[in-house]
Amino acid sequence: MLDADFDSALDAANELARAWLSGTDERPVTPSADAAAVLASLPVELPAAGLEPAAVLRELSACAEPGLAGTGSGRYLALVTGGVLPSALGADWLVSAWDQNASFGELYPAAVAIEHAAGRWILDLLDLPAEAAVGFTTGAQGANTATLLAARNAVLAAHDHDVEARGLQGAPRVNVVLGDEQHSTVFRSLRFAGLGADTAIRIPTDRRGRMIPSALRAALETLDGPTIVYAQAGNVNGGGFDPIAKIADIVDERRSRRSVEDTWFHIDGAFGLWVRAGNRYRALATGSERADSWTCDAHKWLNVPYDCGISIVRDPEVLARAIGLQAAYLPTPGGIPNPVDLVPEASRRARGIPVWAAIRALGRDGTATMIDRSCDRATELAGRLRHVVGVQVRAAVINQIIIRCAATPTQSADERTQAVLAAVLGEGICHPSSTVWKGEFGIRLSVSNWRTDEDDVNAIVASIERAVVGSA
Repeated sequence: MLDADFDSALDAANELARAWLSGTDERPVTPSADAAAVLASLPVELPAAGLEPAAVLRELSACAEPGLAGTGSGRYLALVTGGVLPSALGADWLVSAWDQNASFGELYPAAVAIEHAAGRWILDLLDLPAEAAVGFTTGAQGANTATLLAARNAVLAAHDHDVEARGLQGAPRVNVVLGDEQHSTVFRSLRFAGLGADTAIRIPTDRRGRMIPSALRAALETLDGPTIVYAQAGNVNGGGFDPIAKIADIVDERRSRRSVEDTWFHIDGAFGLWVRAGNRYRALATGSERADSWTCDAHKWLNVPYDCGISIVRDPEVLARAIGLQAAYLPTPGGIPNPVDLVPEASRRARGIPVWAAIRALGRDGTATMIDRSCDRATELAGRLRHVVGVQVRAAVINQIIIRCAATPTQSADERTQAVLAAVLGEGICHPSSTVWKGEFGIRLSVSNWRTDEDDVNAIVASIERAVVGSA
């Protein structure tokens, strides 16, 4: 057997990781190099001779660091991304060391059991049906796809069409009804599912990006056949929540008029569904428990490492029929469902283990505190920005903020806002992102990191104020 000397590689990785983490607060939050520059720093030709592992890691780190964003900083505000909790980071290192394929319980019992336990805690935290199936995907994109496949097959089965056997050949049209501000990943999932992004029936939204219930009711009254209704818990731009309880009532009204059970209700809550684990803003997601499936991300507000999405389906059998895998060489499930029947991948790392570690370290109370604290910091940040001359706060809900800059005699509002964002990113104190909200260019600030505190808020406001003054 070949020698397996991991010590030097792990020592180097530990040293480099500690240096990276310890410098989080002093290092610029924005990368100093773009992807092309990082690529240029890597060896062009494949060397004939290799390097010893510790040297490889040091070379890798030196090439990568200029292109790394400071996602662990409390001033990282892009992509609604959380940081990394210490417990989750440590667990993620163990996941790599253990190297288990978290798909089959008979072969990898520990990974499957821990993920199952994490799933039960997720349902408890989010106050969702205990019988639901929980799968750990790469992110909300994967989770939206898995839940859509379950929804598609279930509503078509109500019309005696077996998608698992026949695909979509000869299937009735599936109506997909969603708000006009629905997240882009849902439309991509519609493409993956063979339903087509442009076939979705878009319901008008209000000024906060929330679906208008009366418009939904009117649309459903005109539709016949299998139907999937999407609601959004947390608009990725303005943070607004669709009126979920009212939408659930409208879905129930439709069901009461139908002779077949061909209506499915899904909630896309990539980050917003986590308010159900908090105390202060739970009411925004009231009625979510009435859905048939749900989507959220652990690498957002639960602050576990990339990547970890969560797909939840009320009826595990429906999900298993849609995406499950069987083969003569594969082990049969034991007392715990095989995760291969819960997510699209057949081979995958045990993403649920860092989830378990994060929740175990936080507990119910700590999770609620983390969610509420982010919202408090976002409220404080929005309030401070309202007093910056030249800044307009366009939206501020839970942890999401959109700002825009007033026009000057020589610049349009769009031009000035773009200039301010460029200056802020160039300074590197904080890292917001750009967006288009209600047809206007804006700067989006997402407060999702567990480390964001009052000092970070002060630094963010100061950076934006400097950029605004410089753009006048």
